[in-house]
Amino acid sequence: MLALIDGAHPANMSFREDLDQIYYWHYEAEDREHLRWNGPYKPLEPLTREQFRMLPKYQEELSVVGTASPRHGLIIEIDGELKGSVGRYWVSEVTNWFEIGIVIYDSRYWSNGYGSEAFQMWIDYLFTHMDTVRLGIGTWSGNERMIKLAQRCGMIEEARVRKARIVRGEYYDAIKMGILREEWEARKNAQEA
Repeated sequence: MLALIDGAHPANMSFREDLDQIYYWHYEAEDREHLRWNGPYKPLEPLTREQFRMLPKYQEELSVVGTASPRHGLIIEIDGELKGSVGRYWVSEVTNWFEIGIVIYDSRYWSNGYGSEAFQMWIDYLFTHMDTVRLGIGTWSGNERMIKLAQRCGMIEEARVRKARIVRGEYYDAIKMGILREEWEARKNAQEA
């Protein structure tokens, strides 16, 4: 069973323990294959566990835990265990535009539909709980799984910047994809019909 869980959800560990698990997947796990695909053109900054907890994105999330404010990110639990996360950040607050992302840390859970289900749930959450006009992703042309996932969730390619990313010594294109609120609504209405 898959669930998107708020770090303060009573069925979940505390958010601090969630951060410890996320730290583990970034710095300590033997299986860190996700780092080869999720923004590999940005080097992973070495951080202590305490420095990791103090990152602004986690401090922002801590500020809304236990409130009715929309979440900046949610934990992906599969069979009761933290296996990934989804997140969002503003590109433009003026135009209500977010970029979003997903990572399944444990590669044994790739290609089983968990990412598709969680990403669609996240998109639905953001369009339902916020005055979001558009959602987008940024990835690189070598990350075919992310491109296909975004397409399955209704996103279309909006921009391609050629040879803008270097991954493992090779050039790749930077890819921007997105979905507008009216496109999301049309998809939801078609699914309900």
